[in-house]
Amino acid sequence: MKSLDSFIIPFRGLKPGIHRYDLQIDKSFFDRFQHGEIREGELMVHIDLEKEERMLLFHFTIHGTVSLPCDRCNESVSLPVSSQEQLIVKFGETFSEEDDVVQIIPESESQYDTAPILYEYIHLALPMRRVHPENDQGISQCKPDMLAKLNELLGIRAPDPRWEKLKEIRGT
Repeated sequence: MKSLDSFIIPFRGLKPGIHRYDLQIDKSFFDRFQHGEIREGELMVHIDLEKEERMLLFHFTIHGTVSLPCDRCNESVSLPVSSQEQLIVKFGETFSEEDDVVQIIPESESQYDTAPILYEYIHLALPMRRVHPENDQGISQCKPDMLAKLNELLGIRAPDPRWEKLKEIRGT
């Protein structure tokens, strides 16, 4: 299993200005996060780090695909991920988060681990509904036997006796 050291950015010796990093995320990245729903993926991450005197400005661009279980058939589905995020890291006394975009780290720190925040950004970029796409004929690409089972279960509904009484009144 590959180490996530490549996601740790040492900033202490950097000159003020913009510094660029390109990182690859693959299965070994997701293996490090035990409780997540993504188990595989191939993503490229571009980071523009703007170092200033009292803060770091991270601009993340993430593109690629991840594999997740389909919400409908539970088979693996490959989904595109594309995201642009910004993070402001300020220096203070202790670790804290001011909001979703601003973090505070101790002034004694000399590096920033981008792996946890990238993992979060990837999850935030996922669609709400994760299902296989439909083909050109409008037919789902989900596992056919699972679709048949779902259709069977959806079709088994006990008729509401009130409708039968209404049909009798109407005479049909």
